[in-house]
Amino acid sequence: MARFSTAASGEAPKAGPFALNDRESYAAWRAWKLAAHPRRVEELVVPIGNPRAPTADETAAILELARRANMAVFDTHERSGRTDAGLEKSLKAFAAHFGLTTLEDHRSRDAEELVPIEVVDDQRQGRGGFIPYTTRRLLWHTDGYYKFGYPGAPVIRAMMLYCVRQAKEGGENDVLDPEIAYIRLRDADPRFITALMAPDAMTIPAFTEQDGRVRPRSQGPVFWLDAASGALHMRYTERTRHVIWKDDPLTREAVAALRDLLRRADDPYLLRLRLLPGQGLICNNVLHTRSAFVDWDEPGRRRLLYRGRYTERIGRPAM
Repeated sequence: MARFSTAASGEAPKAGPFALNDRESYAAWRAWKLAAHPRRVEELVVPIGNPRAPTADETAAILELARRANMAVFDTHERSGRTDAGLEKSLKAFAAHFGLTTLEDHRSRDAEELVPIEVVDDQRQGRGGFIPYTTRRLLWHTDGYYKFGYPGAPVIRAMMLYCVRQAKEGGENDVLDPEIAYIRLRDADPRFITALMAPDAMTIPAFTEQDGRVRPRSQGPVFWLDAASGALHMRYTERTRHVIWKDDPLTREAVAALRDLLRRADDPYLLRLRLLPGQGLICNNVLHTRSAFVDWDEPGRRRLLYRGRYTERIGRPAM
């Protein structure tokens, strides 16, 4: 059984850009962030020659995008749509190069501990009935928002999503850096940040998995600071079922403001991408959606992605 890092803090900091009383630090960080963040999807793409051994330049490009945007799109140029025994090993090696080694113990992981994201009809496979394994759209969310705030919770700090085959039509992802969401909400009303950093802001009820395992009740903030790095993280879902928001006027107003923000098509930092075969998103668990899609009829052409969720943040490779 993997050992997960669970250190996280919903406490408001006393100094620095995320401290509401430190306006000078916030103003400086905000100006840098808005100037540095990419405004076109093309700016996120980094060609990768060998995922098992990224070059120094490739590594630097990924790390710089993670610093500026909390995400990057790596492109291996493998457009064949084929899978083989080495593909997932290569993807795991690529993630490990950036410090991502601790994968969650997901019910649907395969022998390599990654989760195949594909349309599944058979309930016995443990994926049937869950929206990611259908052609339906996925609303705004961060991954693993329900794994937080209970003993041993595998807090998800990073995620990798790699496309093997595209759908026939659709299946695009909208993505938004949580730090941009933080800026928009803080600029609108700093009290929204106070509400969304409350330790009881969002609660996900307990859930019994198909294999009988019980996922505990998860309660915690929307925005939280990593206890080790001080980095800002986010846990959120736009779903209305199986989500309990703190029942007070300010939280309701803050959640409504966040939903309005995510529906704004004119925000230059809200980006839409459709991963090509051979491309992958590596990120510090950014906000994202998936549009509904039409799949191919032929089994060998149907949409397939591999997903890995990690408890670490993207970081520099070990020397």
